[in-house]
Amino acid sequence: MAKPPISNDIRTLRFLAAEMTQADLGARVGVTRQTIAAIEQGRYSPSLETAFRIARVFAKPLEEVFRWDGG
Repeated sequence: MAKPPISNDIRTLRFLAAEMTQADLGARVGVTRQTIAAIEQGRYSPSLETAFRIARVFAKPLEEVFRWDGG
């Protein structure tokens, strides 16, 4: 299975946010810890709604959390 063409800075942002856990972020976004882990690792591309919710938790624009690496 090919890696999704979206990368992210979620792990860094979690660390900078008082070392927020994947479970904490998942609870705030409305997804499981496993979903956050898969998104962080680039194994899963979030829905647009989930991506916006993640960005909102960190008070960042979407483009500062996610990057499109595709062609």
